Amino acid sequence: MTSGAEVIELSSDEEEEPVPSTTALARRRPSSPPDVKPPLLADADVKPPLLHPPGYGALVPVKTEEPVPVPVATASPPPRALPPPRICRQFWKSGDYVVARRNPDADAPGGRNRLRINPRFLHSNATSHKWAFGAIAELLDNAIDEVNTGATFVCVNKFTNPRDGNPSLLIQDNGGGMDPEALRRCMSFGFSDKQSDAFIGQYGNGFKTSTMRLGADVIVFTQNQNNGVPTRSIGLLSYTFLMETGCDDVLVPTVDYQYDPMTASYIQMLRHDQKLFSSNLGILLKWSPFVSEAELLKQFDDMGEHGTKIIVFNLWFNDDGDMELDFISDEKDILITGAHKKVKTNKLEKIATQNYISTRLRYSLRAYASILYLHVPDDFKIVLRGCDVEPHNIVNDLMYRECVLYKPQIAGLTESSVITTIGFVKGAPDIDVQGFNVYHKNRLISPFWKVANNSYGKGRGVVGILEANFIKPTHDKQDFEKSNLYQRLETRLKEMTYEYWDLHCHRVGYDNKSLSKADRALNRANRMNAGSSPISAPPRLLAANIPTSSCGIPRLSASAAREKINSLESHSNNMMGLKRKLDSFCAMTDNADDQDRQNHTDGVDVSQRKRFSEYRTLTLENDKLRNE
Repeated sequence: MTSGAEVIELSSDEEEEPVPSTTALARRRPSSPPDVKPPLLADADVKPPLLHPPGYGALVPVKTEEPVPVPVATASPPPRALPPPRICRQFWKSGDYVVARRNPDADAPGGRNRLRINPRFLHSNATSHKWAFGAIAELLDNAIDEVNTGATFVCVNKFTNPRDGNPSLLIQDNGGGMDPEALRRCMSFGFSDKQSDAFIGQYGNGFKTSTMRLGADVIVFTQNQNNGVPTRSIGLLSYTFLMETGCDDVLVPTVDYQYDPMTASYIQMLRHDQKLFSSNLGILLKWSPFVSEAELLKQFDDMGEHGTKIIVFNLWFNDDGDMELDFISDEKDILITGAHKKVKTNKLEKIATQNYISTRLRYSLRAYASILYLHVPDDFKIVLRGCDVEPHNIVNDLMYRECVLYKPQIAGLTESSVITTIGFVKGAPDIDVQGFNVYHKNRLISPFWKVANNSYGKGRGVVGILEANFIKPTHDKQDFEKSNLYQRLETRLKEMTYEYWDLHCHRVGYDNKSLSKADRALNRANRMNAGSSPISAPPRLLAANIPTSSCGIPRLSASAAREKINSLESHSNNMMGLKRKLDSFCAMTDNADDQDRQNHTDGVDVSQRKRFSEYRTLTLENDKLRNE
């Protein structure tokens, strides 16, 4: 980078005013691009390559009437200066930031009344994301919002940094893209053009928190044709650049290009003057993965006429010193390093739980993305490492489903009604899964939210799905704000779980104490006839046309037993009407239930009841002998 390079500052107004050159910002030690060969003794301005690629930075200054001076990088520091601090590759330990020198223009007219943002804020702001996949979901949300401008896909893939060969994260969509002004708003804090009723995003902070959570640096390429003149813009948000130069403010270099119909090519778009453009371009080439302007512009070749490409590089490491995102273990997926190690076990119960999506979404981006949106537009697809992500509707995993109407109320006002689908997950109770998947405006916020916490297993296997637009999510979209409406919802979902359990738990092999003794004995007889314990009986107990076991213990047919259970449920509903309060307006059962009812014959019921009476007599005799 040439000496005297200027750095453009993003602001919300007066973008057309030229930014004058100011006093050079001293650095403790000069830096050079990561691809520079080892320094020679005569190269006073060169230092060894950085261990980590550069990162992004965004600025929200409050400008006064006069233009604000900006710190400028210098060619060489004093020979006795100490080397600049290195960024720790572990995200949770990389927040230490030392300002090399206070900007001398901070107290100048027009500068002392200006809001300044310390670069450390980039890191502290990103800590709102505790989970790397939550940060990626923020970037996917931005692509989903672009459906309104014609987006048909978002691609998530591995990108190899051409400077050092390290893996980076690429996210690209073919939406409307951003013009130069929109890019500057995107990379500044608190700007959002999205209406909360129509878009997932609403705070204007997701891009900064998500990219800085994934890596120290991010470069954005965007192409737009909204104003009739096609434009291309490139911006760099780099925590590495800010730290290595010791800046006391968040600075973002950007360059723009516009299409020239005379030459049928893109030419430089000078917002101020050529000197400022060259200064920003020099910083981009020094701190980004690309060493020439031609390499920068080549990134637009696969973007079509409009769209946005985001490359997050210098990815963070975990506490063990390994890269947090794993691109190696599965070539069709992106995993959380170390989180996908399965516990070796021979127990079918644990194996089924480990393979279910409630467990896999914690470490597999493909599993998480498959349930991230309640409804994916028909003409839109998420492409992960070259393969489409198939949407997974959790409702299809449930049996004995019910739809429950919930009308939240607060301060005497009734909020929008919410329909909750609830049921036993297929394989229950072998699969140790329970909880509600709560969506907000089509976006999953709380996956498998466990509201029924107890030590005796009540609620095991009960799963629900609902879209709660009446409560607000937190900024990282991984939880909800703990408002009164939230607490009321939590209480209602807990009641709903227990009420559903009391009505249907016997259908998956549990002893339902709300039934009469005769009916409970009937259920136990069927389970014993299945030849296994209650935990493993349900898959066979609920199957149709199961033959009688060789031991001669009688059992009701699946159709007859199910008809009897349905009549008992009807009686139970009448007795527990006040307690239940489900406001249920529909009950959906599996197709197997309907087929069994159609195949039922009158003669089977009489015969099975007689055999069951004999079985009860034998049971009583056995109990008597056992007591003796």
